[in-house]
Amino acid sequence: MSATQAFVIVGGGLAGAKAAEALRDEGFDGPVVLLADERERPYERPPLSKGYLLGTDEREKAYVHPLEWYDEHDIDLRLDTAATAFDPAAHTVALADGGTVPYAKLLLATGSGPRRIPVPGADLDGVLYLRRFPDSDRIKETFAAADRVAVVGAGWIGLECAAAGRAAGVEITVLEAAELPLLGPLGPEVAQVFADLHRAHGVDLRLGVRIEEFTGSGGKVTGVRLADGTVVDADAVIVGIGIIPNTALAEAAGLTVDNGVKTDAHLRTSDPDVFAAGDVANAFHPLLGKHLRVEHWANALNQPRVAAQSMLGKDAVYDRVPYFFTDQYDLGMEYSGYVDPGGYDRVVFRGDPASGEFIAFWTAEGRVLAGMNVNVWDVTDPIRDLITAKRPVDPDRLADPDVPLGELL
Repeated sequence: MSATQAFVIVGGGLAGAKAAEALRDEGFDGPVVLLADERERPYERPPLSKGYLLGTDEREKAYVHPLEWYDEHDIDLRLDTAATAFDPAAHTVALADGGTVPYAKLLLATGSGPRRIPVPGADLDGVLYLRRFPDSDRIKETFAAADRVAVVGAGWIGLECAAAGRAAGVEITVLEAAELPLLGPLGPEVAQVFADLHRAHGVDLRLGVRIEEFTGSGGKVTGVRLADGTVVDADAVIVGIGIIPNTALAEAAGLTVDNGVKTDAHLRTSDPDVFAAGDVANAFHPLLGKHLRVEHWANALNQPRVAAQSMLGKDAVYDRVPYFFTDQYDLGMEYSGYVDPGGYDRVVFRGDPASGEFIAFWTAEGRVLAGMNVNVWDVTDPIRDLITAKRPVDPDRLADPDVPLGELL
């Protein structure tokens, strides 16, 4: 293998697999090496807290490609192979087994890991996190055996796990430091929808609480002690308090790191031969005019093609409107756009949130910054068009379901 030819991808998740696919689609016929530190071939993360955890989707559905795809496309997929460092001057990647891989271009798709909770008892058996297949398998087994489970954190992962637990018949207590679930990304107007949803499905939702410690017996967790002295009994605890980008390789190599690996709009890092995509990339977003690190599936799905094109010297820019989706109980939701916490002046509702079918628009000075459609479908494209137009919209017409969204442009 020649360093002048090899394109190396570090990270065997969705972003890494889609980057390998994009390189072949874009006509690159040189060596492509995909380094995956898991024993599983690349798979998508959303099923781990959605269909796979619920038991409605088979494991196979989560994989990005069939196993034979990698051989058919001449992708050197190396499973259970961790990269420990890379040398930008020598253009080599060091592996945990002592080997090295030379590269001409390198893509960092190292993803992220769950944020750990720093409280006494955090190392007890039964304190669970969700990021990989074995984590989802363990939580699924827990739901089958447990009577009571506490979920720490009312973010997307915590709430999806809570919904899966209720579907399995488990008593669920959700513990959240903020005054509402999802308060940061959604604001109080829409966050209340998710508080009402989970309470309606029997979740004991406790807000504005602080975790003091995890209690245990015989090395196994038995509950959560709150700062006010209350103890929430639990057979297991799922912690979902966010994720941290895996930037250690980039930092050690001297790349610019700031809440992820910093890149330009072409997904190029501070080293011209090194690129980043997915959870780990803090990329400049032309539409928003600032750097943004998005921890959602759509970035891992779509950024790799731009990264591959940039690696091949093409003038590609990543400017897609951020997108996210969730399924909880009978609520299906898509969210398009991005709003800093408190960075809006009004939420306009099209439809009644109490009905379970509505669209919410976050606006500033009349411009649509983001939109979330709940149990209303086939509106993602016009919502994105409203966001990218960057023009004020009449709020009364925006709220009127009889006015087609396309007529608001």
